[in-house]
Amino acid sequence: MASASGEYSRILQEVCNRMPMCHLIEDDLVQYPEFTKLLLEISQHFDESGLSLDLRKELDSTQNELKVQKKIWLQYEVVHRLLLEMLQEYHCKKVDVKEDKKTIRSPENQFCETLSNVLLVTECTRLLDPSPTTDHNMAPLLGLNKEDVLTLLPPIPEMQQMKEQFQKKLETRLKEKCSSLLTFHQPETDMNSDLLKAMKALQLVVILQDEKRRLQSETEKCKEITALLEKQKMAFPPVQLRCLSLLQKMAQNIRLTAQSEVDRLNVDYYESKCQAMVLKIKIEELQILVDTYTLPKLEVHKMIRDTLEKAICAEEQEMVTSRMLLNAYEDLGPEFEDLMKEYTRLKKDIATTKWALAELGKTSK
Repeated sequence: MASASGEYSRILQEVCNRMPMCHLIEDDLVQYPEFTKLLLEISQHFDESGLSLDLRKELDSTQNELKVQKKIWLQYEVVHRLLLEMLQEYHCKKVDVKEDKKTIRSPENQFCETLSNVLLVTECTRLLDPSPTTDHNMAPLLGLNKEDVLTLLPPIPEMQQMKEQFQKKLETRLKEKCSSLLTFHQPETDMNSDLLKAMKALQLVVILQDEKRRLQSETEKCKEITALLEKQKMAFPPVQLRCLSLLQKMAQNIRLTAQSEVDRLNVDYYESKCQAMVLKIKIEELQILVDTYTLPKLEVHKMIRDTLEKAICAEEQEMVTSRMLLNAYEDLGPEFEDLMKEYTRLKKDIATTKWALAELGKTSK
């Protein structure tokens, strides 16, 4: 089983190396073995980008030819842009500085004027020159032809003088551009001599090519890393989901255990807090009693208590005496009760008579 898994891994690596555009996993190889064989057979006729080998050869040949043509075009384009830059500088100086007639006819200005006219005439003749796909029966642009425009060229002596100065000025301009490019790429060369700058400028092409190849290599590595990351992204989600489920289970178990411990600690805390509150209430109660009953008040209360206790003792003794009398009266029998009733009636009559006599005395006065 392990050998089969290793074989599938080897085949998967081989297919992915030959055809990186195919996003396959080992399960695909196990499920479709015949399709895997077909991919291996097909991959022998394709390169890593998915192109057939014959088409790749044609493409490489075309790209080489394109590079040659591009190099030629760039050479002409560099010269043309340098000339346009020279003319732009000339026209800017002509506008900014008020020059007299003698200065305008200086060799430098005469060269620029002649060059400007030649470039303008050349551009016009290029526009008037019909291409192979142009209908020859069509009327020329503005009714002009190539010969009409060529008559506007500067005089031959001026053109000859311009050609004599052209190469020197172009070389000077190219040296300045190379020097500025070298200084931009290697700022430390700004203080070097012209000869050393020229030698380093000759090596600049090789340095730039090496840097370009290094950047291309780094780009390829980035692409490979990106492809590897994409594959890992496809393989990681199941593992991440499984890890997430395990983390959820662990979190639930830990949370339940921790929750019981937290609840126990909360109960202990609230119990301690309740006891502290009870003690605080007792302390407040004692403080109120201390503030209310001062030492003089306590002395007065003690005296009142002693007086009340003496009164209670006297009342208790009187109550004992009364109970003894009541018991003695009860022992005398019912005759004593009739005698008590007669005594009570006579006492009331005496009180009534005393009241009547007192009222009679007040009336007579």
